[in-house]
Amino acid sequence: MAEAPISLTPAPRARVQAMQEYHPPLGGRDAMRLDFNENTVACSPKVREVLAQISAGSLTRYPERGPVEAVVAARLGLRAEQVVLTNGVDEAIHVLFETFLDTGDELLLPRPTYAMYEIYASATGARVIAVQAGDDLQFPFERLSSAISPRTKLIAIANPNNPSGLIATRAQLLELLRRAPQAVFFVDEAYFHFCGETVMDLVGALPNLVVARTFSKAYGLAGLRLGLLAGPTELMRWVRRVLSPYSVNSLALACLPPALDDTAYLDWYVSEVLAARSEFEAAVDAAGVRRWPSRANFILIEIGARHAEFVQRMRAAGVLVRDRSSDPGCDGRVRITIGTREQMRQAAAALNETLAALRIGSEAQ
Repeated sequence: MAEAPISLTPAPRARVQAMQEYHPPLGGRDAMRLDFNENTVACSPKVREVLAQISAGSLTRYPERGPVEAVVAARLGLRAEQVVLTNGVDEAIHVLFETFLDTGDELLLPRPTYAMYEIYASATGARVIAVQAGDDLQFPFERLSSAISPRTKLIAIANPNNPSGLIATRAQLLELLRRAPQAVFFVDEAYFHFCGETVMDLVGALPNLVVARTFSKAYGLAGLRLGLLAGPTELMRWVRRVLSPYSVNSLALACLPPALDDTAYLDWYVSEVLAARSEFEAAVDAAGVRRWPSRANFILIEIGARHAEFVQRMRAAGVLVRDRSSDPGCDGRVRITIGTREQMRQAAAALNETLAALRIGSEAQ
Protein backbone atom coordinates (compact mmCIF):
# COMPACT_ATOMS: atom_id res chain seq x y z
CA MET A 1 0.00 0.00 0.00
CA ALA A 2 1.44 3.38 -1.04
CA GLU A 3 2.13 5.90 1.70
CA ALA A 4 0.13 9.12 1.66
CA PRO A 5 2.20 12.12 0.54
CA ILE A 6 3.40 14.44 3.25
CA SER A 7 1.54 17.74 3.00
CA LEU A 8 3.28 19.76 5.73
CA THR A 9 4.87 23.05 4.65
CA PRO A 10 8.01 24.17 6.50
CA ALA A 11 7.36 27.34 8.45
CA PRO A 12 9.81 30.23 8.82
CA ARG A 13 10.80 31.63 12.19
CA ALA A 14 8.03 33.39 14.06
CA ARG A 15 9.88 36.70 13.78
CA VAL A 16 10.03 36.36 10.00
CA GLN A 17 6.31 35.66 9.88
CA ALA A 18 5.72 38.83 11.89
CA MET A 19 7.90 41.01 9.65
CA GLN A 20 6.26 43.79 7.69
CA GLU A 21 6.47 43.21 3.93
CA TYR A 22 7.99 45.84 1.70
CA HIS A 23 6.87 45.99 -1.93
CA PRO A 24 8.44 48.92 -3.80
CA PRO A 25 6.24 49.95 -6.76
CA LEU A 26 8.87 49.29 -9.41
CA GLY A 27 6.64 47.93 -12.19
CA GLY A 28 5.88 49.89 -15.35
CA ARG A 29 8.30 52.74 -14.71
CA ASP A 30 8.40 53.97 -18.31
CA ALA A 31 7.68 57.65 -17.55
CA MET A 32 9.85 60.37 -15.99
CA ARG A 33 11.20 58.65 -12.87
CA LEU A 34 10.66 61.08 -10.00
CA ASP A 35 9.55 58.39 -7.54
CA PHE A 36 12.69 56.63 -6.20
CA ASN A 37 15.23 59.45 -5.69
CA GLU A 38 17.54 57.99 -8.33
CA ASN A 39 19.93 59.90 -10.54
CA THR A 40 17.55 60.88 -13.36
CA VAL A 41 20.18 61.19 -16.11
CA ALA A 42 23.02 58.64 -16.15
CA CYS A 43 26.16 57.51 -14.41
CA SER A 44 29.53 59.05 -15.24
CA PRO A 45 30.78 58.50 -18.83
CA LYS A 46 33.95 57.07 -17.27
CA VAL A 47 31.85 54.29 -15.72
CA ARG A 48 30.37 53.44 -19.10
CA GLU A 49 33.88 53.23 -20.56
CA VAL A 50 34.91 50.71 -17.91
CA LEU A 51 31.78 48.63 -18.46
CA ALA A 52 32.56 48.44 -22.18
CA GLN A 53 36.04 47.06 -21.42
CA ILE A 54 35.02 44.25 -19.04
CA SER A 55 35.83 40.87 -20.57
CA ALA A 56 33.76 37.72 -20.33
CA GLY A 57 36.71 35.99 -18.67
CA SER A 58 36.76 38.50 -15.83
CA LEU A 59 33.25 37.42 -14.87
CA THR A 60 34.49 33.91 -14.06
CA ARG A 61 36.38 35.16 -10.99
CA TYR A 62 34.95 35.85 -7.56
CA PRO A 63 34.89 39.57 -6.70
CA GLU A 64 37.57 40.98 -4.40
CA ARG A 65 36.37 44.02 -2.52
CA GLY A 66 39.49 44.73 -0.43
CA PRO A 67 41.46 46.81 -2.97
CA VAL A 68 38.42 48.96 -3.80
CA GLU A 69 37.66 49.44 -0.12
CA ALA A 70 41.18 50.83 0.24
CA VAL A 71 40.51 53.29 -2.61
CA VAL A 72 37.23 54.44 -1.06
CA ALA A 73 38.75 54.72 2.40
CA ALA A 74 41.56 56.93 1.08
CA ARG A 75 38.97 59.25 -0.51
CA LEU A 76 37.21 59.54 2.84
CA GLY A 77 40.42 60.09 4.81
CA LEU A 78 40.00 56.74 6.59
CA ARG A 79 41.92 53.49 6.87
CA ALA A 80 40.82 50.52 4.75
CA GLU A 81 39.84 48.52 7.81
CA GLN A 82 37.36 51.26 8.75
CA VAL A 83 35.34 50.89 5.52
CA VAL A 84 33.11 48.04 4.37
CA LEU A 85 31.54 48.02 0.90
CA THR A 86 28.06 46.51 0.73
CA ASN A 87 25.40 45.50 -1.76
CA GLY A 88 23.65 48.85 -1.49
CA VAL A 89 22.94 50.59 1.80
CA ASP A 90 20.08 48.12 2.33
CA GLU A 91 22.63 45.37 2.92
CA ALA A 92 24.64 47.74 5.10
CA ILE A 93 21.61 48.32 7.34
CA HIS A 94 20.70 44.63 7.39
CA VAL A 95 24.21 43.48 8.33
CA LEU A 96 24.72 46.21 10.91
CA PHE A 97 21.45 45.32 12.65
CA GLU A 98 22.19 41.58 12.52
CA THR A 99 25.60 42.26 14.05
CA PHE A 100 24.54 44.41 16.98
CA LEU A 101 20.82 43.87 17.76
CA ASP A 102 19.52 40.94 19.79
CA THR A 103 16.35 39.96 21.61
CA GLY A 104 15.60 42.49 24.34
CA ASP A 105 17.71 45.25 22.79
CA GLU A 106 16.13 48.50 21.66
CA LEU A 107 16.49 50.25 18.33
CA LEU A 108 15.72 53.96 18.68
CA LEU A 109 14.72 55.99 15.65
CA PRO A 110 12.62 58.99 14.64
CA ARG A 111 9.45 58.49 12.62
CA PRO A 112 8.73 58.85 9.75
CA THR A 113 11.99 57.61 8.27
CA TYR A 114 13.29 54.94 5.92
CA ALA A 115 11.02 51.90 6.36
CA MET A 116 13.76 49.26 6.12
CA TYR A 117 15.17 50.20 9.54
CA GLU A 118 12.10 48.80 11.29
CA ILE A 119 11.77 45.85 8.92
CA TYR A 120 15.34 44.64 9.38
CA ALA A 121 15.21 45.24 13.13
CA SER A 122 12.05 43.18 13.49
CA ALA A 123 13.90 40.04 12.38
CA THR A 124 16.49 40.39 15.15
CA GLY A 125 14.12 40.24 18.10
CA ALA A 126 14.96 43.78 19.13
CA ARG A 127 12.25 46.20 20.19
CA VAL A 128 11.75 49.24 17.95
CA ILE A 129 11.30 52.50 19.88
CA ALA A 130 9.99 54.92 17.27
CA VAL A 131 9.63 58.58 18.20
CA GLN A 132 7.04 60.37 16.09
CA ALA A 133 7.89 63.79 14.70
CA GLY A 134 5.32 66.56 14.86
CA ASP A 135 3.28 67.81 11.93
CA ASP A 136 6.24 69.95 10.84
CA LEU A 137 8.34 66.74 10.61
CA GLN A 138 11.29 68.47 12.28
CA PHE A 139 13.85 66.19 13.91
CA PRO A 140 12.37 65.26 17.34
CA PHE A 141 15.60 65.78 19.25
CA GLU A 142 14.18 66.24 22.76
CA ARG A 143 11.79 63.28 22.52
CA LEU A 144 14.54 61.05 21.14
CA SER A 145 16.83 62.09 23.96
CA SER A 146 14.16 61.25 26.52
CA ALA A 147 13.63 57.81 24.95
CA ILE A 148 17.25 56.67 25.45
CA SER A 149 17.42 53.88 28.01
CA PRO A 150 20.01 51.36 29.23
CA ARG A 151 18.50 48.91 26.70
CA THR A 152 19.16 51.24 23.75
CA LYS A 153 21.61 49.25 21.64
CA LEU A 154 21.39 51.10 18.34
CA ILE A 155 20.17 54.54 17.23
CA ALA A 156 19.44 55.03 13.51
CA ILE A 157 19.22 58.50 11.97
CA ALA A 158 18.79 59.19 8.24
CA ASN A 159 20.33 62.59 7.60
CA PRO A 160 18.79 64.15 5.53
CA ASN A 161 15.70 62.23 6.46
CA ASN A 162 13.47 60.38 4.03
CA PRO A 163 10.70 61.31 3.16
CA SER A 164 10.87 64.82 4.62
CA GLY A 165 14.29 65.95 3.35
CA LEU A 166 14.91 67.65 6.70
CA ILE A 167 18.13 67.32 8.69
CA ALA A 168 19.31 66.88 12.24
CA THR A 169 22.08 69.32 13.09
CA ARG A 170 25.59 68.14 13.84
CA ALA A 171 25.20 69.41 17.41
CA GLN A 172 22.01 67.38 17.89
CA LEU A 173 23.64 64.21 16.55
CA LEU A 174 26.70 64.59 18.77
CA GLU A 175 24.58 65.24 21.86
CA LEU A 176 22.50 62.11 21.22
CA LEU A 177 25.69 60.14 20.70
CA ARG A 178 27.09 61.49 23.96
CA ARG A 179 23.93 60.49 25.86
CA ALA A 180 24.01 56.89 24.56
CA PRO A 181 27.64 55.70 24.81
CA GLN A 182 26.44 52.09 25.08
CA ALA A 183 24.72 52.18 21.68
CA VAL A 184 25.92 51.98 18.09
CA PHE A 185 25.05 55.40 16.64
CA PHE A 186 24.21 54.92 12.96
CA VAL A 187 23.94 57.93 10.63
CA ASP A 188 22.66 57.14 7.14
CA GLU A 189 24.02 59.82 4.80
CA ALA A 190 22.44 58.51 1.60
CA TYR A 191 21.62 62.06 0.46
CA PHE A 192 24.84 63.68 1.68
CA HIS A 193 25.84 65.12 -1.69
CA PHE A 194 22.73 67.29 -1.87
CA CYS A 195 23.16 68.90 1.56
CA GLY A 196 26.88 68.74 2.44
CA GLU A 197 26.20 67.99 6.13
CA THR A 198 28.26 65.04 7.44
CA VAL A 199 29.78 63.42 10.48
CA MET A 200 32.07 61.21 8.38
CA ASP A 201 35.05 63.22 9.65
CA LEU A 202 34.38 61.86 13.15
CA VAL A 203 34.55 58.18 12.17
CA GLY A 204 37.24 56.51 14.25
CA ALA A 205 37.44 59.41 16.67
CA LEU A 206 34.21 58.29 18.33
CA PRO A 207 34.00 54.63 19.41
CA ASN A 208 30.35 54.05 18.56
CA LEU A 209 29.74 56.14 15.39
CA VAL A 210 28.96 54.30 12.14
CA VAL A 211 28.14 56.19 8.92
CA ALA A 212 26.57 54.89 5.70
CA ARG A 213 26.87 56.29 2.19
CA THR A 214 25.31 55.14 -1.06
CA PHE A 215 26.37 55.26 -4.70
CA SER A 216 22.78 54.88 -5.90
CA LYS A 217 21.80 58.55 -5.78
CA ALA A 218 24.23 61.22 -6.98
CA TYR A 219 26.58 58.70 -8.63
CA GLY A 220 23.79 57.04 -10.61
CA LEU A 221 24.78 53.44 -9.81
CA ALA A 222 21.51 52.19 -8.29
CA GLY A 223 21.41 49.22 -10.66
CA LEU A 224 24.84 48.02 -9.51
CA ARG A 225 23.90 48.11 -5.80
CA LEU A 226 26.76 49.78 -3.99
CA GLY A 227 26.89 51.23 -0.51
CA LEU A 228 29.32 51.46 2.36
CA LEU A 229 29.63 51.47 6.11
CA ALA A 230 32.38 53.43 7.81
CA GLY A 231 33.15 53.03 11.48
CA PRO A 232 35.75 52.16 14.10
CA THR A 233 37.97 49.23 13.14
CA GLU A 234 36.67 47.09 15.99
CA LEU A 235 33.03 47.53 15.01
CA MET A 236 33.76 46.92 11.33
CA ARG A 237 35.59 43.72 12.25
CA TRP A 238 32.35 42.32 13.68
CA VAL A 239 30.35 43.54 10.69
CA ARG A 240 32.72 41.69 8.33
CA ARG A 241 32.08 38.50 10.26
CA VAL A 242 28.37 38.70 9.38
CA LEU A 243 28.77 40.09 5.85
CA SER A 244 28.92 37.75 2.86
CA PRO A 245 32.45 37.94 1.36
CA TYR A 246 31.10 38.13 -2.20
CA SER A 247 27.96 40.27 -1.88
CA VAL A 248 29.42 43.16 -3.93
CA ASN A 249 29.75 41.98 -7.52
CA SER A 250 32.78 42.47 -9.73
CA LEU A 251 31.04 44.88 -12.14
CA ALA A 252 30.19 47.21 -9.25
CA LEU A 253 33.74 47.01 -7.91
CA ALA A 254 35.19 47.80 -11.33
CA CYS A 255 32.90 50.80 -11.79
CA LEU A 256 33.34 52.46 -8.41
CA PRO A 257 36.89 53.89 -8.81
CA PRO A 258 36.09 55.67 -12.11
CA ALA A 259 32.86 56.99 -10.62
CA LEU A 260 34.86 58.44 -7.72
CA ASP A 261 37.47 59.85 -10.10
CA ASP A 262 34.95 61.75 -12.21
CA THR A 263 34.40 64.60 -9.76
CA ALA A 264 33.49 66.95 -12.62
CA TYR A 265 30.48 64.83 -13.53
CA LEU A 266 29.40 64.46 -9.91
CA ASP A 267 29.73 68.19 -9.28
CA TRP A 268 27.72 68.96 -12.43
CA TYR A 269 24.89 66.61 -11.51
CA VAL A 270 24.65 67.82 -7.90
CA SER A 271 24.68 71.48 -8.93
CA GLU A 272 22.02 70.79 -11.55
CA VAL A 273 19.79 69.11 -8.97
CA LEU A 274 20.24 71.93 -6.48
CA ALA A 275 19.31 74.53 -9.10
CA ALA A 276 16.33 72.44 -10.19
CA ARG A 277 15.23 71.99 -6.58
CA SER A 278 15.18 75.74 -6.04
CA GLU A 279 13.15 76.31 -9.22
CA PHE A 280 10.70 73.52 -8.47
CA GLU A 281 10.17 74.67 -4.89
CA ALA A 282 9.27 78.08 -6.26
CA ALA A 283 6.75 76.46 -8.61
CA VAL A 284 5.20 74.52 -5.73
CA ASP A 285 4.96 77.70 -3.66
CA ALA A 286 3.34 79.55 -6.56
CA ALA A 287 0.80 76.74 -6.85
CA GLY A 288 -0.23 77.32 -3.23
CA VAL A 289 0.78 73.83 -2.06
CA ARG A 290 2.48 73.18 1.27
CA ARG A 291 5.98 71.73 1.08
CA TRP A 292 8.85 70.94 3.41
CA PRO A 293 12.26 72.67 2.97
CA SER A 294 14.31 69.77 1.68
CA ARG A 295 18.08 69.31 1.85
CA ALA A 296 17.94 66.19 -0.36
CA ASN A 297 17.21 65.41 -4.02
CA PHE A 298 13.46 65.29 -3.41
CA ILE A 299 10.72 67.34 -1.82
CA LEU A 300 7.64 66.36 0.14
CA ILE A 301 4.38 68.15 -0.63
CA GLU A 302 0.92 68.20 0.94
CA ILE A 303 -1.84 67.02 -1.40
CA GLY A 304 -4.50 65.92 1.08
CA ALA A 305 -7.33 63.45 0.69
CA ARG A 306 -6.92 63.11 -3.09
CA HIS A 307 -3.28 61.99 -2.90
CA ALA A 308 -3.85 58.67 -4.67
CA GLU A 309 -5.67 60.34 -7.56
CA PHE A 310 -2.91 62.96 -7.75
CA VAL A 311 -0.28 60.23 -8.16
CA GLN A 312 -2.35 58.48 -10.83
CA ARG A 313 -2.94 61.69 -12.80
CA MET A 314 0.74 62.59 -12.65
CA ARG A 315 1.57 59.15 -14.04
CA ALA A 316 -0.94 59.72 -16.84
CA ALA A 317 0.87 63.00 -17.55
CA GLY A 318 4.16 61.08 -17.85
CA VAL A 319 5.62 61.81 -14.39
CA LEU A 320 6.07 59.19 -11.66
CA VAL A 321 5.88 60.45 -8.06
CA ARG A 322 5.71 58.55 -4.74
CA ASP A 323 2.70 58.52 -2.44
CA ARG A 324 4.02 58.56 1.16
CA SER A 325 0.62 58.53 2.87
CA SER A 326 1.33 55.15 4.48
CA ASP A 327 4.31 56.63 6.37
CA PRO A 328 3.45 57.58 9.97
CA GLY A 329 2.43 61.22 10.12
CA CYS A 330 2.45 61.63 6.32
CA ASP A 331 -1.17 61.07 5.34
CA GLY A 332 -1.94 63.00 2.17
CA ARG A 333 1.71 63.72 1.41
CA VAL A 334 3.57 62.93 -1.81
CA ARG A 335 7.33 62.84 -2.43
CA ILE A 336 8.80 64.09 -5.72
CA THR A 337 12.39 63.38 -6.76
CA ILE A 338 14.36 66.32 -8.15
CA GLY A 339 16.05 65.77 -11.52
CA THR A 340 17.52 68.29 -13.94
CA ARG A 341 16.08 71.74 -14.51
CA GLU A 342 14.61 70.68 -17.84
CA GLN A 343 12.98 67.64 -16.27
CA MET A 344 11.59 69.62 -13.35
CA ARG A 345 10.11 72.26 -15.67
CA GLN A 346 8.19 69.47 -17.37
CA ALA A 347 7.23 68.11 -13.96
CA ALA A 348 6.04 71.57 -12.84
CA ALA A 349 3.80 71.83 -15.89
CA ALA A 350 2.30 68.41 -15.11
CA LEU A 351 1.94 69.42 -11.47
CA ASN A 352 0.02 72.57 -12.30
CA GLU A 353 -2.27 70.74 -14.72
CA THR A 354 -2.97 68.03 -12.15
CA LEU A 355 -3.60 70.48 -9.31
CA ALA A 356 -5.99 72.44 -11.54
CA ALA A 357 -7.89 69.28 -12.49
CA LEU A 358 -8.22 68.30 -8.82
CA ARG A 359 -8.80 71.88 -7.62
CA ILE A 360 -5.97 71.71 -5.09
CA GLY A 361 -3.85 74.61 -3.84
CA SER A 362 -4.38 78.01 -5.41
CA GLU A 363 -6.62 76.37 -8.01
CA ALA A 364 -9.13 75.65 -5.24
CA GLN A 365 -9.50 79.35 -4.38
